[in-house]
Amino acid sequence: MLEKMKNAWRIADLRKKILYTFGMLLIYRLLSVIPVPGMNLTQVASALDQFSILGFMNMMTGGSFSNMTIMAMGITPYINSSIILQLLTVAIPALEKLSKEGPEGRKKINEYTRYLTVVLAFVQAIGLVFAMRANSRGGIWYIVIGLSMAAGTALAMWIGERITEKGIGNGISLLIMAGIVSNMFNWATSAIVGIGQGTVSIIAVVAIVVAMLAMIVAITYVDMGERRIPINYAKRVVGRKQYGGQNTYIPMKINSTGVMPLIFGFAILQFPATLFAFFPSSGINLWWSGFQNGIGYQIVLAVLIIAFTYFYTSITFNPVDISKNIQQNGGSIPGIRQGRATSDYLGRVSGRLTLFSALFLAVLATIPTLLTRIFGISAPFGASSVLIAVSVGIETIRAIEAQMAMRHHKGFLG
Repeated sequence: MLEKMKNAWRIADLRKKILYTFGMLLIYRLLSVIPVPGMNLTQVASALDQFSILGFMNMMTGGSFSNMTIMAMGITPYINSSIILQLLTVAIPALEKLSKEGPEGRKKINEYTRYLTVVLAFVQAIGLVFAMRANSRGGIWYIVIGLSMAAGTALAMWIGERITEKGIGNGISLLIMAGIVSNMFNWATSAIVGIGQGTVSIIAVVAIVVAMLAMIVAITYVDMGERRIPINYAKRVVGRKQYGGQNTYIPMKINSTGVMPLIFGFAILQFPATLFAFFPSSGINLWWSGFQNGIGYQIVLAVLIIAFTYFYTSITFNPVDISKNIQQNGGSIPGIRQGRATSDYLGRVSGRLTLFSALFLAVLATIPTLLTRIFGISAPFGASSVLIAVSVGIETIRAIEAQMAMRHHKGFLG
């Protein structure tokens, strides 16, 4: 590993990209300590304790939300804008036509995404501050706060795009990963202080660290795992040229859905909590608070994750289309007839992989909560945040490997 790191560092172009990436991430973290004026941090802390979805946002931004810095919104508005534009592309014919115009069309859609990101960040910032009653000055300061946070999101978006263009890996993903890792370091610092003061058990801290490392190993193993379906292509002679006659495979990832089922599952269960919190003294809010602390909540969460895993797989993997594509190119799976038999076989394999992926994600989602209840100390990570961090890390290493392979060097995973 050390020799491979030296090889990567010796490549001048790759070294510049790595240094550029770390430099931009450092700038992002430095911007994350600039406070927004006119904020009541006591109200923010109270809201974080009351709304768990805000705690998730704080985790994703590396503590910027709890400190109400200009990066409090992080890159979330950009992600939301991208999703909205993708959905509108299907619904609005003009956008659909634009998306099919090649690089120029995609460039125009990216421009619309940037504009929508700034607008969403502005509206979301004012809405959250108003809901938390966190404006200590009122009046025109809502506009100041909204503009400050929207500017921070615009800066984060610009930094992410510059990393993608001139650095290594996907810049937006790396910014999210930087926030998650920063939050873990903040927890480690507070845990060390707590151990020194005798308020935190060292056994609990060690158990959480070991559990986190075990989750990272398991996620890495599953993320890199794939089922390879062999494909044989028949030989075809067209004129004087021969086509086909080669053996290849279809790589089917064990966890093809990534983090999406976790995000959807958590988001749906956070919606009632956010809604009921507007009626703090009502019976249904008290019931929901008790339900969140019980085993029933974890069961419902697991069922939702499993359901969304199957749903997401069904819309991203179509065995019938793959079977037709194989048949049209003169290919076949050894021992399986072409046509319906091939699609049924691919469907069965996908179903088994999806079942394992769904159960894996459901178990993964309950681990942080179990650790918190057993040891009485809040875990510094959620299942989705660890999954995101590991996936982005693997993706970045693969990007470095691709650069090294171009220069005839072995990669880190080779």
